[in-house]
Amino acid sequence: MTLADGQVEEAGPVLVTGAGGPAGVSVVQALRRGGERVLAVDCDPGAVGFHLADAWAVVPAADEPEFGDALAAVAQTHEVAALVPTVAEELAALVAAEPALRDLGVATWLPPLGAVETCLDKWRFAEVLAGAGVPAPATARRVGGGWQVAGQGEVNGPAEAVPGPWVVKPRAGRGSRDVLVARDEEQLRAALALVPDPIVQQRAPGREFTADLLVGPDGELCGWAARWRLETRGGISTRGETFEDAAVVEVARAALGAVDHRGPANLQGFADPATGQVLVTEINPRFSGGLPLSLAAGCDLVGEYLRAVRGQPIRPERLRARPGVRMTRYFAEVFEGLAGPLASARGAATRPVEAPS
Repeated sequence: MTLADGQVEEAGPVLVTGAGGPAGVSVVQALRRGGERVLAVDCDPGAVGFHLADAWAVVPAADEPEFGDALAAVAQTHEVAALVPTVAEELAALVAAEPALRDLGVATWLPPLGAVETCLDKWRFAEVLAGAGVPAPATARRVGGGWQVAGQGEVNGPAEAVPGPWVVKPRAGRGSRDVLVARDEEQLRAALALVPDPIVQQRAPGREFTADLLVGPDGELCGWAARWRLETRGGISTRGETFEDAAVVEVARAALGAVDHRGPANLQGFADPATGQVLVTEINPRFSGGLPLSLAAGCDLVGEYLRAVRGQPIRPERLRARPGVRMTRYFAEVFEGLAGPLASARGAATRPVEAPS
C-alpha cells in the first residue's frame, strides 16, 4: 500500500502455526528467506521455530476450546496479514476460526473440511481411493467380529484378502507412530493387539516416495516435486533425492481429485520402476517435513501458496523441481542465554518477542 507521502506501508507478518514441527520450521525459514516477517505460534513454549521467527506466541492446542479466540487475539496484537498452517490436525479448528481472522484482515486459504477429514482417517481415505479407482495397497479393518476390505466388502480375516507382508497402522495417526510391519500371520496377530484402532495394508512393492504438491483453488494440480525417501527417521525423510515420473504425477492428480483437496499437500506412496506401478498410501493435507528438498530443487511451494492466500494467481512455472537433487539432514543447535559467536548459531536475524498475553 502506498501512503500519502509516497512511502510504502510494510505488510503485517505472516502467522505460521505448528512452529515446533519440521514442516513449521521449514515454512518459517522459507518465508524469511523470501523477505517476509514471520510470527510463529505453537502450543509448546519450547518450540524451536520460535527462535527462527521475528516474533512468537504460545497458543492453546487446537483441540482446546480457547484455540480460536487465542489465535485471533495474537493476530490482532501483531496486525497479522496472512495465515500459513502447517499442522493437519489444526485445520478443522482453523476453519472455525477463519471468519474471525478475516474480520481482522488476516488473509486465509484453507482446504475443504471434507478433504481434511478424509485424509486424516486412513480407512475413509482407502475407501475413497478404492471407489475412485486410484491404485492403492489392499486395506482392511476390523468390523465387529469380522473384517472389511476397502472397496470389496466383508471377509473372514485380513490375511484372506490382503496379501502379506502387512503394514499395521492406527486408523488415525501421524508419521510412523504405532506403525508395525508383519511378515507372517503370527506377527500380524501380535501387531493387531498392539496398534490402537488398527487398519491392515499390504506392504507395497517398489521404492517409497513423497510428492510435495500444490492444488489451486480451481482443483487443478499446479505444481509438484517428487522425491525418493532414501532414509527416514520417525516418519520424516532424512535423506532424499528428487526425480521425475509422469506416472507418479498422474496418480497423484487422481488421488487429490478423489479427496477433493485444495492447497498444499504431501502424498506418499510406492513406485515400482520395473513394472511402472504406482500405489498411493496416504495424503497429508499440509506441507511436509521433507519440504526443504523440494524447495531447494526449485519448487517454490511456500511462496506460491502465500500468493494464493493473498488472492494472487499461482505461477506454475515456479513449481517445478529439478530432478537429481539430493538432501542429507543433520542436527543443528539453537542456544539461549549466550552472547558472542555461538549466539549467531540461533539462525534468526532478530530476537523473537513473545506476544503479550
